[in-house]
Amino acid sequence: MSEVDQAEREELAERARKLLTGRVEFLLSAPQLKFLPEPEVPEIAFAGRSNVGKSSLLNALTNRKSLARASVTPGRTQELNFFDVGEPLAIRLVDMPGYGFAKAPVKVVERWKMLVRDFLRGRAVLKRTLVLIDSRHGPKDVDREMMKMLDEAAVGYRLVLTKADKIKASELAAVTAATEAEARKHVAAYPEISVTSSEKGMGIAELRAAVLADAES
Repeated sequence: MSEVDQAEREELAERARKLLTGRVEFLLSAPQLKFLPEPEVPEIAFAGRSNVGKSSLLNALTNRKSLARASVTPGRTQELNFFDVGEPLAIRLVDMPGYGFAKAPVKVVERWKMLVRDFLRGRAVLKRTLVLIDSRHGPKDVDREMMKMLDEAAVGYRLVLTKADKIKASELAAVTAATEAEARKHVAAYPEISVTSSEKGMGIAELRAAVLADAES
């Protein structure tokens, strides 16, 4: 990497840190499309199975304790939650309802699918979706279903491994390789995998930079 490339990366990382750890405020919850905020600024969405660590990652990225409250009840969040970032407003983060909740009634699951599918297909300001995958398990069928939905909606996405501190380095390397192989099968997946630990801060600065780069693309 040249010195110019390195300097640009460092500048992006610092801008991302200032933005995402600065003003971040909850805007609204949208149980239906008619409640969505005006599409004023670029949006970055976060998707993942219930209990994958989505709330913890959002809190780590924004350096908050409880921006997104972690719920012990899988499938509890059935709405799109929007957060305003920056002063003046620069981007929005969208916390999507967790998927893969086995105990939820069929009607709830169908309502989730309709809300998410319609949001993905109709949101012009949605720049990227981050699909979170638990490092301890790797991609599961429910993750592949989400990836397929994103492929069909032509929404570009990054695969983000969470809880990377919970497994051995050798196991993490194997899961990362398997996840990269999965990404290659999907037309809308970004080829590079983000490896993170919200608890240890691993990969957080890099993911912040990726979020800002995606928003500005």
